[in-house]
Amino acid sequence: MSRKRKTLPLLQGVTIEAVAAEGKCIFHHEDQVVFVPFCVPGDVVDVQITKKKHRYCEGRVERFVRLSDTRAVPVCEHFGVCGGCKWQNLPYAEQLKAKQQQVEDQLRRIGKVELPPIDTIMGSVKTYEYRNKLEFGCCSKRWFTREELDNAELNLDGGNHAAIGFHVTGAFDKIYPIKKCWLMADAHNDMRNEIERYAKATGMTFYDVREQRGLLRSLMFRTSNTGEWMVLVQFHFDEPQDEERARALLRHIADRFPRITSLIYVDNQKGNDTFGDLKLITFKGADYIYETMEDLRFKVGPKSFYQTNTEQAYHLYSVVRSMCYDDGGASHDVETSAKGMPLIYDLYTGTGTIANFVARGARRVIGIEFVPEAIEDAKVNSSLNGIGNTTFFAGDMKTVLTDDFVSQYGRPDIIITDPPRAGMHEDVVRVILKAAPGRIVYVSCNPATQARDLALLGQDYRVERVQPVDMFPHTPHVENVVLLKRKSQ
Repeated sequence: MSRKRKTLPLLQGVTIEAVAAEGKCIFHHEDQVVFVPFCVPGDVVDVQITKKKHRYCEGRVERFVRLSDTRAVPVCEHFGVCGGCKWQNLPYAEQLKAKQQQVEDQLRRIGKVELPPIDTIMGSVKTYEYRNKLEFGCCSKRWFTREELDNAELNLDGGNHAAIGFHVTGAFDKIYPIKKCWLMADAHNDMRNEIERYAKATGMTFYDVREQRGLLRSLMFRTSNTGEWMVLVQFHFDEPQDEERARALLRHIADRFPRITSLIYVDNQKGNDTFGDLKLITFKGADYIYETMEDLRFKVGPKSFYQTNTEQAYHLYSVVRSMCYDDGGASHDVETSAKGMPLIYDLYTGTGTIANFVARGARRVIGIEFVPEAIEDAKVNSSLNGIGNTTFFAGDMKTVLTDDFVSQYGRPDIIITDPPRAGMHEDVVRVILKAAPGRIVYVSCNPATQARDLALLGQDYRVERVQPVDMFPHTPHVENVVLLKRKSQ
């Protein structure tokens, strides 16, 4: 016998109180906190509770009774449906305040370490068209909003409902069509919309993730501050003629958009869209583009990791470099003598951007990264820039970074660590503590896991400086850089 689903209440005329985690806002009701997306503090709203837990609830706005004075007008027509920009309705200055508070709350609440005054967050140079990379999914049957489904003129059984767009939050098989995304240079919108138009006009099938059939599977766009464009198209070949159809599409967009300098495709027969283990085919141009930073050039391939906000990445790396060398660490002047120049370990080095950025002030920089292709890119980037004092290793961090590794390559004076959102493995923290560098520069995209790691490091290190950096305007994500020094210093 099935349980009868309990009817959840509609709360009328409640006032949104504050910004919370994951881009949501909160208010309190009957001693519970309620999380609601796509609203701002000061809004008076009717909220439908959608999920009720022991300590909290989740809801959605059914009606805006009165709009807050602390509100911005979203520029994007897809705001409120696409889950990418959760904060376009919040003025940018207020977004920065919320991110600053998020960093402080998480470091103090989770880390429970003694902190100096936290530096004011560095706002992004650009708040729109700041991304250098975007990915879009393709689907045979697009997702419809409740408002669209309520439209009597909608014919779900007829017409072509294939689409290119973003995944709906929390759904691997639902794609919402996007006409214009404001987060990347506008040229990518023209390219994406033309690919969709051509594919539909020629009868090309779109991918069905449940059936795992359909030719057009996903798109990736990359651009750089050198003006280059990379487009990667993922196909799923079902029939013998599919590769010919795919190449016809590629010829069309190559002719239509000559600015594309790197046009690549792949036949992905896997159950997911990852292509790191697949062979990519270059249809036009090179299989890479270049980014520049100061006098450095970085080769970026389709499998490379590179910070997606190029201009702000420079400011982020400048913070990292200053924490390495300022206040007696060492000079990063090219003419500095070898005496006193530090040995630096750069953990989770990616394509070696930070390693190469700080290398000129170091005796040697040793970079470690899990992805072999990224390490090959890091070596190329060092060679490209005439940097001869870097060494790179590929492998799982907790396997590569061992006591024996430190004994063989030297005790680091400085460790830079930039782990994924999950933070560092306890084995990695243990080796860092045993290696006992004079300072640690910890870059994080997740202050919560960073706080946990700071607590583990806190037995031997004190936090000297905290610098939040906003890399992703209109989203709740924030980068944070922390300088730690050994307590014995």
